[in-house]
Amino acid sequence: MVKVNENYLKLKAGYLFPEIGRRVNAFSEANPKADLIRLGIGDVTEPLPPACCKAMQAAVEEMSTQNGFHGYGPEQGYFWLRETIAKNDFQKRGCGIDPDEIFISDGSKCDSSNILDILGEGNRIAVTDPVYPVYVDSNVMAGHTGLAGSNGRYAGLSYIALNAANGFQAEIPNDPVDLIYLCFPNNPTGAVATKQHLSDWVEYAKKHDALILFDAAYEAFIQDPLLPHSIFEIDGAKDCAIEFRSFSKNAGFTGTRCALTVIPKSLKGIGLNGEEVDLWSLWNRRQCTKFNGVSYIVQRGAQAIYSLEGRSQVNSLVSFYMENAEIIRNQLAKVGFEVYGGKNAPYVWIKAPENIDSWEFFDFLLQQANVVGTPGSGFGASGEGFFRLSAFNSRENVEEAMRRITRI
Repeated sequence: MVKVNENYLKLKAGYLFPEIGRRVNAFSEANPKADLIRLGIGDVTEPLPPACCKAMQAAVEEMSTQNGFHGYGPEQGYFWLRETIAKNDFQKRGCGIDPDEIFISDGSKCDSSNILDILGEGNRIAVTDPVYPVYVDSNVMAGHTGLAGSNGRYAGLSYIALNAANGFQAEIPNDPVDLIYLCFPNNPTGAVATKQHLSDWVEYAKKHDALILFDAAYEAFIQDPLLPHSIFEIDGAKDCAIEFRSFSKNAGFTGTRCALTVIPKSLKGIGLNGEEVDLWSLWNRRQCTKFNGVSYIVQRGAQAIYSLEGRSQVNSLVSFYMENAEIIRNQLAKVGFEVYGGKNAPYVWIKAPENIDSWEFFDFLLQQANVVGTPGSGFGASGEGFFRLSAFNSRENVEEAMRRITRI
């Protein structure tokens, strides 16, 4: 009989969002007339920007012609899209990122997991707590951890607590680590990182020859002009960081699938023989072997995000969701909830009422208000007692959800 990957058996009972789905489905079956409002999973609700649709429609027409047909594209992404991204997202912000350091993919969730393909055994790994579960689970699957303890934390990982006392900032550890996962604006807490904070992390990484995996999936939602949008705005970051970005939330590409990963050519790792190894080349080889690239049609849609029309439409989408976040923050604060985030991120992080744990609060809102959120404990031990609500929904649903919650 075929042998299985035993590391999968170390995973906790269920990935957070499938467990939410299981509970919601059970409730819906028992209460078929319940009008549920879902503010849990961070999926967008508004249509794609018209400029992107127009570009993809033109690409479909192009694909129907002999001269315009495109088969396999470059695994790294078409150069015209990578060049557009490099110019608009990085070079205009003073980041010296070249187009060939950008790899187009079908999702930052995929890339933040797949990056482990090129990283070896024995790395000391640090994650924040609470944390986006994919960072932890992908390392469990890869065999980089031990078993989970009673608090859900895995042996072999270093956990950096994010809490109200430290402003939900990732404090620099006292001990050296090799691999650091950072996500700012943060999912799930909505916290942000200042330029000084990221500078401290870059200094730490360079001092200890560590690698920062920086998830900037929510950078478009930053409202404060003083906050950095990329870790590459920090001097020296090209020598110690990889950045993941996505078009899922800012342009509504959750179902269209297009993202990017930035791997500077100056990044180095070390082999078993002690010699330095070029990480860019390893990732390029990995992509060429395991990935056929994002479709030509989708990449044309992504390129349209950077047109004048596309920029205006994406900015409108971002503003719409941030207005939703403001409604959630204000309404919950009025009735006495402690609320965090929601100012530079589309997530609002809420302190649950006293003597109610995260999953109990989830069930309470589901049953009494028919509103679905995300229990904080699903993001880690430090998330216990907190709850995440997403601004990704219609204005009507957000306002109705707040009426229901504040009423109970």
